[in-house]
Amino acid sequence: SGPLTLDQNTAHRNLSISSETGEVTCSKTSLSVPDHPERFDGHYQVLCRESVSGRCYFEAEWNGKGPVHIAVSYEDISRKGKSTMCAFGHNAQSWSLVCSEDTYAFWHNGRETKIPKMQWARRIGVYVDFSAGILAFYSITESMNLIHRIRTAFTESLYPGFRINIG
Repeated sequence: SGPLTLDQNTAHRNLSISSETGEVTCSKTSLSVPDHPERFDGHYQVLCRESVSGRCYFEAEWNGKGPVHIAVSYEDISRKGKSTMCAFGHNAQSWSLVCSEDTYAFWHNGRETKIPKMQWARRIGVYVDFSAGILAFYSITESMNLIHRIRTAFTESLYPGFRINIG
C-alpha cells in the first residue's frame, strides 16, 4: 500500500496538519475549520484517510514532548464529546500505545498495560497483520526493539490514528 495521509475532516479543531510533511501540531486555540460529522471534538485526535489491511508497517515520529498516542482504530469509533468512549485505547474500537518522555503504556478497552522501562525512541514502528490478528509496536533507534505485541481478532478495517495531549 502507499503512504498514509491524515484526514483533515477527522482532526480536532486545535490540530493543524501540514500538507507537505504530514506533521501534526497542537494549538491552545481552535482553528477556523468547518464542522464535519467525522471530526473529533472532545479529544485532540486525528485518523488517517487510508485503512491498513493485510500485512502493513508504518512509522510515526514525535518530538519527545508528550504524551502522544499512536493508535489503530475502527472507523466507527465515537467522535463527539469528551467521554473516554471517544479516546483511543479507552474503548473496544481502538488500540493505543501511549508514549511519554520516560515511559510507554498500551491501552485497549479502558485497560492499561504498563510497559517495562526500555530505551526511549522518537520514532515508533507499528506492524499490523490483519488476518493473523497481530498488532506490534517497536521503538526505532539504531536498532528495532519490540515495545508491545498483542494478538486479537480484528473485525473491521483499521485506521491509524494519533492523539496529542497538551498541558
